Amino acid sequence: MARRTKVYEGKAKILYEGPEPGTYVQYFKDDTSAGDGAKKAQIEGKGVLNNRLSEYFMSGLNEIGVPTHFIKRINMREQLIRAVEIIPLEVVVRNVAAGSISKRLGIEEGTALPRPIVEFYYKNDDLHDPLVSEEHILAFGWATHQDLDDIVALALRVNDFLSGVMMGVGIKLVDFKIEIGRIYDGDFMRLVVADEISPDSCRLWDAKTGQKLDKDVFRRDLGNLSEAYTEVARRLGVMPSNATPITKPKLMN
Repeated sequence: MARRTKVYEGKAKILYEGPEPGTYVQYFKDDTSAGDGAKKAQIEGKGVLNNRLSEYFMSGLNEIGVPTHFIKRINMREQLIRAVEIIPLEVVVRNVAAGSISKRLGIEEGTALPRPIVEFYYKNDDLHDPLVSEEHILAFGWATHQDLDDIVALALRVNDFLSGVMMGVGIKLVDFKIEIGRIYDGDFMRLVVADEISPDSCRLWDAKTGQKLDKDVFRRDLGNLSEAYTEVARRLGVMPSNATPITKPKLMN
């Protein structure tokens, strides 16, 4: 098997050169971190679950006309994606107060927001991804006025899609984070949803009990992260209804 060329390795994924120009292979790791890497662990099967769930969400967005970098899933841990120029922003959409907005503004966690709020964070691990305004984005040339209009429109369409899908399986979409990339076709440029959409990048609560089914399970030591992600996959039909959390194969004598 030919050795692949690694392009980039992040906290949860690795990018390799793809089989065709303008493509990458995105590999989902089992590595899990929180608090800017202060807390780390390996959660068996997390990469498999996130690959399948991200495929489910990205495919759904493509089908309703929201462009993404996703092309197809290759195997249990890898998917083929378009190469994009990532805008150095994390785009967060909030429907319910939780996490940093509760701490920052003193809003009780679980408070429904009057409308979806779109926030921007500058992608820089050394600076801990600070919250930035549209004025910062325009002043430093990270995006144009038109880009920002398009990004907000994309983010709200993703929110409508994810909220509806989750509501249908008894899950409340509290908030989520996406990244946006630029794809060039000659002189024409378009923006697409990139990176991943999974319980790593969303806050998901059971609509009746409020049980957390996302990365907060790991952040706050609330239980088994693999079980939480498996429950999301099971409700969405991504995994069989009798699925159990994924573990490493065991050798039999």
